[in-house]
Amino acid sequence: MATEPTSRQVSEFSEPGSTVVPWAEVERVLRESEMFWLSTVRRDGRPHVVPLPAMWLDGRLHFCTGAHEQKARNLEANPRCVLTTGTNSYRSGLDVIVEGTAAQLRDEKTLTVLAELWRDKLDWPFEVADGQFSDPGNDDHRAPVYAVTPAKVLAFGKAPYRQIRYTFGDS
Repeated sequence: MATEPTSRQVSEFSEPGSTVVPWAEVERVLRESEMFWLSTVRRDGRPHVVPLPAMWLDGRLHFCTGAHEQKARNLEANPRCVLTTGTNSYRSGLDVIVEGTAAQLRDEKTLTVLAELWRDKLDWPFEVADGQFSDPGNDDHRAPVYAVTPAKVLAFGKAPYRQIRYTFGDS
């Protein structure tokens, strides 16, 4: 993203005197987190939530999944989703929720950069083949990669407690 989002502290969910968490701090959490919870919706409207690794790159969150998996089928029908990360602590940390739309990424150059991030951060050695990730030595296992462009990001700071809403463009 070329510009920073617009931020607004939600006063009814924030302690008096607390301040907005700088966008750079939110981006740090997105960049450094290893695990996220992806929420999608099944065709019949039931929610589907799974943990998975994701990478923050160029203002978007990226994740991969097998094309046959429930989350991929859900995104095919409805690309809107939510990715959540943070801590399980009540009195410290920053929880971040990214609402947006997932689109399959096929750009070989970006996929190569993402494969390097997966390797460096998680020791997961993906290769890029035909616009997807593949496992080395198992060319039959392909994983489409999705990029989620944020429409809205919520950050929940603790100690002091505060909620900040970040919006992008017309969202």
